Amino acid sequence: MVSYEYILGGFLASLLGSVFFMIISTTLGGNKKVKALSGGVKSNAFGDGEFRPEMEEEKSTDVVIVGAGVAGAALAYTLAKEGRRVHVIERDLTEPDRIVGELLQPGGYLKLIELGLEDCANESIDAQKVFGYALYKDGKDTKLSYPLENYSSDIAGRSFHNGRFIQRMREKAATLSNVKLEQGTVTTLIEEKGTIKGVIYKNKAGEEFRTYAPLTIVCDGCFSNLRKNLSAPKVESPSCFVGLVLENCDLPHANHGHVILGDPSPVLFYPISSTEIRCLVDVPGTKVPSLASGEMAKYLKTVVAPQIPPQLYNSFIAAIDKGNIKSMQNKSMAANPLPTPGALLLGDSFNMRHPLTGGGMTVALSDIVLLRDLLRPLHDLNDAAALCNYLESFYTLRKPVSSTINTLAGALYKVFCASPDPARQEMREACFGYLSLGGICSYGPVSLLSGLNPRPLHLFLHFFAVAIYGVGRLMLPFPSPQRTWLGVRLILSASGIIFPIIKGEGVRQMFFPATVPAYYRAPPVQ
Repeated sequence: MVSYEYILGGFLASLLGSVFFMIISTTLGGNKKVKALSGGVKSNAFGDGEFRPEMEEEKSTDVVIVGAGVAGAALAYTLAKEGRRVHVIERDLTEPDRIVGELLQPGGYLKLIELGLEDCANESIDAQKVFGYALYKDGKDTKLSYPLENYSSDIAGRSFHNGRFIQRMREKAATLSNVKLEQGTVTTLIEEKGTIKGVIYKNKAGEEFRTYAPLTIVCDGCFSNLRKNLSAPKVESPSCFVGLVLENCDLPHANHGHVILGDPSPVLFYPISSTEIRCLVDVPGTKVPSLASGEMAKYLKTVVAPQIPPQLYNSFIAAIDKGNIKSMQNKSMAANPLPTPGALLLGDSFNMRHPLTGGGMTVALSDIVLLRDLLRPLHDLNDAAALCNYLESFYTLRKPVSSTINTLAGALYKVFCASPDPARQEMREACFGYLSLGGICSYGPVSLLSGLNPRPLHLFLHFFAVAIYGVGRLMLPFPSPQRTWLGVRLILSASGIIFPIIKGEGVRQMFFPATVPAYYRAPPVQ
């Protein structure tokens, strides 16, 4: 029989061991420090001075979303509908007033339907249906319609005021009980042992707070101050857009975007409401003529106005005289992520292309659908390392849509701009002529542009078909040494346009995604 002294001794030893373990755990926990990616070492305390355990905060939020623009608002609604608890922090919750993000391609509208957000781009914001493009060059024009024959009558592009669209999505997200939408400025990401744990932000009153979650998704737009922590960005600024609004006039081709191949660069027109037409004048470089000195008005009237369709001339001049002229820098940036446990980039903070083709929102919404589907099997997001490894598949699986739209935007912008180089001039002529042929020559490129056929190989083939068409034009009626040499230069020029863009997107991921190991990543076992 076991003596009671041994029983009592064992009980006391266990009790003392438990007390000692609690003291050690408390000491280590109290001394634990959280390091921000940009800034010094800070204690794990909230702005109100009250200390709260990190795990308590993580349990109350599944995902922190930085930014509530198109990508952030749509993502918040989508993840909340999946049952995630979402905390969205947006710098300014008032209605944005932007001159881009106003044209959603049909492929993007299909993604909007998949997300259950199609009612954010309807009559409630006076959105207009868009059925294709009209292309103008040297007084000639050709109409390029979206290939919508196999879709219902509601499927088309949509154009609208960007701010109205974003506000409707914010309102819809805010109706969900598991979405916390807050105005604040995120200053840093909180990192501990290589894993992002949450963010530090200042609220509207300037008070500093911290919020924690297993997954932080950064969607803070083209001017992101957080992307450098999660990617190796190479941002280019090829041009600026100058925006005006034309009122109470009709486009030559109703419910179509209009692209004028002007000199020095394209001019765009498209409806943004039942009474307003947006005009975007592309100005190459990083600077635009001064608004204050009147140089801008003079430039628009003397250089741009003579090149636009006569039906729009008077309204264009009236918009200039009204003086509500805005400008913004266009940016392009290939996606170059640094996979980081606990965090992900999305939207313009992650990937940008020239806005000429209006493909940005289509890429963002497609990414959100893909991310939703990847996260759907996961009930617990707390294993940051396993989640990061799994989500590397996101960067490969998104490539068919993103690389097609990105490459097309970059290539078309360079082709559509005027150039003193005879080979580039011939490429521009060939592009207009090729698209004017109709049939597969217009159907194919427009299906790529619309996001309805995101196939990089088709884009590559059509681009070089344009170049070969241009060479054929030069060889007729009879080739000459001069024309033959110009044809060679045209092919070289075309290669010089598209191959650097493809290299930036990643040849293997773009054309051979199935050879990338991440393509086959399975969800972590839970």
